[in-house]
Amino acid sequence: MKVLVVGANGQIGKHVIKQLLESDQHSPRAMVRKQEQIEYFEGIGAETVLASLEGNVDEIAEAAMGCEAIVFTAGSGGSTGYDQTLLIDLDGAGKTIEAAEKAGIDRFVIVSAIHADKRESWTDIKPYYVAKHYADKLLINSGLKYTIIRPGGLTNDQGTGKVKAGDNVERGKIPREDVAATIVASLDNEKTINRSFDLVSGETSINEAVNQL
Repeated sequence: MKVLVVGANGQIGKHVIKQLLESDQHSPRAMVRKQEQIEYFEGIGAETVLASLEGNVDEIAEAAMGCEAIVFTAGSGGSTGYDQTLLIDLDGAGKTIEAAEKAGIDRFVIVSAIHADKRESWTDIKPYYVAKHYADKLLINSGLKYTIIRPGGLTNDQGTGKVKAGDNVERGKIPREDVAATIVASLDNEKTINRSFDLVSGETSINEAVNQL
């Protein structure tokens, strides 16, 4: 499966690209917004395309042409204002969903945030949760075959390969490497289609956790 990774230059995105390159079943296309980012991905053997989430839907659709799935890992990051959160985490996701429909791609995996589906659980960064909440709703209502992964606090620790996944999972942390591995494991697993779930570190192997959804 050819997979467009939106947000490929982010920390989760880079793990996803690396794991897809190592996969026997999938191959990645990295979507980046700066010319200098292309060199890194081409250097590791990844197909790369230049497009911006602040551009138009047609630009993103063109970047996705020929792919069979889209993974959306993009985020504005903690150092930008909430205006960028709206533009990237919400509108960027919305544009990419529209682009998937234009490009004839029906498989879509998005990285959200733990408990984004439950307003009563939102922490003090509520604008971020608002963006994730409504991006997820756009995807659910799109008719695409979606998977929404809602990870807990992200760390740069080495992945353990073991997680806890499901609804109403207590807040916790998880290495970005394990989030990426869950994304890759979800891509062609029927159990994850039209499912959303919280994800933190746990005691269950990623493949088993995905199969138990």
